[in-house]
Amino acid sequence: MLPGEQPPASGAEHPDHGSLDPADNRTRSSVITARAAHTFEPVGRSVAAARAFVRDTLQGWGFGDVVDDAVVLTSELVTNAVVHAGTAAEVVCLRSGDGVRIEVSDRYPEREIPLQSSGVAMGSPDREGGRGLQLCAALATRWGVEYSPAHKHVWFRLDLPERQIGTRTAGPSVSTELLPLADERVRVAVIQIDSEGAVSAWNDDAQELFGYPAKQIIGKPLTDYAAWPHTPGTSTGIAEALRLSRWEGSYGIRAADGRVVPVYASHLRVRDPQGEPSTVCLLVRDDERAVLATPQRGAAPESAHRADGQSTDPFETFIGSPAPDDLDGLLQRTVERSRDMLDGDAAFLLLATDDETELEVRATTGLPSARQRFARVPVDTGSGRYGTARMPAVHEDLSAVPGAVPLLNGTGMRSVVTVPLKVEGRLTGSLGVAAEGAGRYSNEEALRLQFAADRIALAVESARLGELERLRRGSLSFLVEASDLLAGTLDRDQTLALMAQMTVPTLATWCAVYTIADTASEPYLSYVLHEDEERIDGLKALLGRIDPPEPVPTPGARIWPAPARAAHEAALEASVRSLDDEPHHLGSGIGSTLTTAASVGGETVVLPLVARNRVIGMLVLGKPSEDHFRQENLELAEDLSRRAALALDNSRLYSERMAISQSLQRSLLPPDMPEVPGVEVEVIYRAAGEGNEVGGDFYDLFTIPDGAYGFAIGDVCGTGPEAAAVTGLARHALRLLAREGYSGPAVLERLNNAILDEGERSRFLTLLYGELRPQEDGSALLKVVCAGHPLPLRLRQDGSVEAAAEPQPLLGVMDDLELYEQTVRLEPGDVLLCVTDGITERREGSRMLGDDGLAEVLKGCTGLTAGAVAARVMRAVERFAADSPSDDMAILTMRVPEPQRN
Repeated sequence: MLPGEQPPASGAEHPDHGSLDPADNRTRSSVITARAAHTFEPVGRSVAAARAFVRDTLQGWGFGDVVDDAVVLTSELVTNAVVHAGTAAEVVCLRSGDGVRIEVSDRYPEREIPLQSSGVAMGSPDREGGRGLQLCAALATRWGVEYSPAHKHVWFRLDLPERQIGTRTAGPSVSTELLPLADERVRVAVIQIDSEGAVSAWNDDAQELFGYPAKQIIGKPLTDYAAWPHTPGTSTGIAEALRLSRWEGSYGIRAADGRVVPVYASHLRVRDPQGEPSTVCLLVRDDERAVLATPQRGAAPESAHRADGQSTDPFETFIGSPAPDDLDGLLQRTVERSRDMLDGDAAFLLLATDDETELEVRATTGLPSARQRFARVPVDTGSGRYGTARMPAVHEDLSAVPGAVPLLNGTGMRSVVTVPLKVEGRLTGSLGVAAEGAGRYSNEEALRLQFAADRIALAVESARLGELERLRRGSLSFLVEASDLLAGTLDRDQTLALMAQMTVPTLATWCAVYTIADTASEPYLSYVLHEDEERIDGLKALLGRIDPPEPVPTPGARIWPAPARAAHEAALEASVRSLDDEPHHLGSGIGSTLTTAASVGGETVVLPLVARNRVIGMLVLGKPSEDHFRQENLELAEDLSRRAALALDNSRLYSERMAISQSLQRSLLPPDMPEVPGVEVEVIYRAAGEGNEVGGDFYDLFTIPDGAYGFAIGDVCGTGPEAAAVTGLARHALRLLAREGYSGPAVLERLNNAILDEGERSRFLTLLYGELRPQEDGSALLKVVCAGHPLPLRLRQDGSVEAAAEPQPLLGVMDDLELYEQTVRLEPGDVLLCVTDGITERREGSRMLGDDGLAEVLKGCTGLTAGAVAARVMRAVERFAADSPSDDMAILTMRVPEPQRN
């Protein structure tokens, strides 16, 4: 209704359709059994969305008899709201036992409440405004309008028509020859799925169709057996379809022998007396879909005008109304109508690739669609009238021109007519109808089919572009997520696993990754993945028996027939061997081989993994028996392979550099420490930073002349490789100078000069150096120099703790140092604890462990061995703060054991 349209009185209900108050208008059934509501924004596309919402809702409720009237009325009322009034529209569907009530509300801010005395002025039928209420008066059982200051509420009710008992839909009587052909007794699998998605009932026909006995499959999820199409950004999944109130369509079931059985299914959601929902699924073979398929509403007569004089839409004349709003549905409806129009046995529709060099099979009827779907054939297969898809063609007998229509090879079809689909002179597809008899078609049928193709070409191309846009959006999202995942790891094995997991099952049924170590190495099978985990071992064994694909750097996917050929040969060999076996041995061996053959029997493609101008591997993607890749998925796989190749090469470089780094770091660690007679020695060392084995902290214990032992613990300023370089210089210089007989101060003074000679690379160093000499009386004599390092702590037997040295200047800062050594005697039972500042400066917020905190920990270590003291100190440091340490840490403990008592 336009903003200025004269409405009926507030809350009015027209007496022609009942005189009840709007609140009590449900005379035949006052119980609302279901409700669906949706709000649509004030934009043009909302009208189509509202029509689809009402259509889907009523069809899901089984109210197909009133769908058309409801859609027409909703379309007019929503148009008034979102287009003319410019407000959002709320649509509510209410189901009762004998009809449906639909309410459309809008909020027009300048609407005035009409006076009760205002008459009902419908307006002229030729005006754009006012037709919504006229249609309600003409089509609805009852209707009414309610107003508030900023709210208009239009409702209408449609009662279900009275049906004769037993009649739902019917078709005309036809001769026996025109009835659908069934190869054998038609079997209808009846499967019930519980609320968790598991199979709860499985009839005998289901066992016959798919090979599983009921006891084997009951309790397992149907999703484990359903071969649902996996395409990024499109379609509803099997799990979602099982939750819909009603669903009808095609998919596949993986049979016990490994092959996929194409089925046509009808799902109905029900609930038991306890209110528990479940889904009843009726399934037949896809070529027997007429048993279950809901008959489409017939098309309008093929005339230019309807009886009322208005023109018909040629597209709706051929396709029927309402037309499917998705590409697959539109293509399937097209081939079915084409077959019926020319009384054929089969029909097919192919869409052209972007470069118009190939045609891709997108819809068939009467043909093995699962085998042919997404197969590609060239546009120009030869010369002459029959050799191109750009012109109409009639083949009276295909046996006389074998290979003229590759799609029909081996199908038994003999005569065929094909016509192109063109938009603005550009080839967009090809439509064909075939028959089992020869000479069935002439130029007259070609002209009829071309006329139909011209009417649907634009709609098909528009739907294809819409699907392509959805695919591209989904592909972009997929690649962004893949890039994030691949960039999040530098581990080679994890990168290989991610590559495979991102392709299966989104792009392929199975995947294999070959890697090449260097230019002189052969490709190596590094990773195999199948969407069915039980088939991975068989697939890996099969690929291991054939030569790997050639590492060609040319970009793009190329066909690799070797796996399918090897699988076929293995299946034949297993079948021959099984003939000599006992009957009870036939199941396991040949069954496994046939399952593997079915897994890899489809199309297999190889994509090179090229990084830094070198082929570092191959990504192999495969489909099950007779299945093909769609071009969009191959392009997406190519984009993924480029990202995966760079990630794989980065992980290789990281692994090589990490191995080199760790090897160099291990060379800086001291060799095995010598055993000191009469003294226990223990060291704990932790370098900060992931992958670091050596940092700025270091320790050492080595022999020097006269039966003494030199020991050191130090800390270079900073962490990482730069600090580790100074660590190596300090440790080797200490050993060299000490073994030359220099005293402790002399050793440190010469080391100070060596550090200063490094110039800009020099770093200051704190160092505790000492000489340890075990004594005959069981004690140990130490001479130590503490150059800017945390002071060593001495733990006596009575539990007291004291510093065992005095602080002196650190190294690497001043040229002239005057250092001196101090003497410490460790009595039996005494412990000397030496640490780096990573221990004492351990922080938790504003708190720091410090020298006092370390002394408190050490007091509790009386009577412990040197190893136990070091372990307790490290445990206390780790527990002091929750965060990982940010500084290197080293602990060196020495203890003189007490003499053993007899």
